Amino acid sequence: MSATGTPKQADWHAQQYMLFENERTRPVRDLLAAVPVDGARRAIDLGCGPGNSTEVLAARLPGAAVSGIDSSADMIAAARERLPQFSFEVIDIATWSAREPYDVILANAVLQWVPDHERVLPALVDKLAAGGSLAVQMPDNLDEPAHRLQREVAANGPWAAKLKGVERTMRHRAEWYYALLKPLCARVDVWRTVYHHPLAGGADAVVEWFKGSALRPFLAALDAAERDAFLQRYRDGIAHAYPAFDDGTVLLPFPRLFIVATRGER
Repeated sequence: MSATGTPKQADWHAQQYMLFENERTRPVRDLLAAVPVDGARRAIDLGCGPGNSTEVLAARLPGAAVSGIDSSADMIAAARERLPQFSFEVIDIATWSAREPYDVILANAVLQWVPDHERVLPALVDKLAAGGSLAVQMPDNLDEPAHRLQREVAANGPWAAKLKGVERTMRHRAEWYYALLKPLCARVDVWRTVYHHPLAGGADAVVEWFKGSALRPFLAALDAAERDAFLQRYRDGIAHAYPAFDDGTVLLPFPRLFIVATRGER
């Protein structure tokens, strides 16, 4: 999903992102299963993407008023087509303001793109109604081979100057988020899960996965010839780091961090 309207992040394509819809949607199902929803009337999906996470949110909160925002017009168009009964708007999370409190604020696979979590997360908690929950899921995979290879290829090619600083480096441990949110909430649950996704198609499938997410800022900064060369180097590294089984399947480990922060009485 996209969070900001900067040139490096705005060019998100719903079709590419949803090539692995089942795998990308599973974490939000696990996240929302841990959210208390009794009496929830208003909910919003921040960085809603093409609406797959919003669909899960609405199913978890039948009868609630559900909406979504995303900075990508392409993602919002896909979400509106998928879920025309709900309200979706092109809005940057950094500039979003709530007109009234929400019972559930969902931020699924989006806050990893948003800086200044020390300010942003408490501000989101402040937009919760009494007893409301902030539900966050973020990839926690910057140490995985797929991400290390992105940084290595970026730093060691003729495009190094163009790609300096593009990589996603902001991250905090579970303990940091707990310490940040616990003084503001009645309850904070934090956990980490490593999914192992079987992808048919070997190294090419892994590349296609990341072309829909973490590779996008790198590729957006390159011209067509550079993109092709970058992807070939990256694919060669992926093939070595993630060897395929005899049937061509690759098992992609994908760690994710989950947070459910529930506000007490105001």
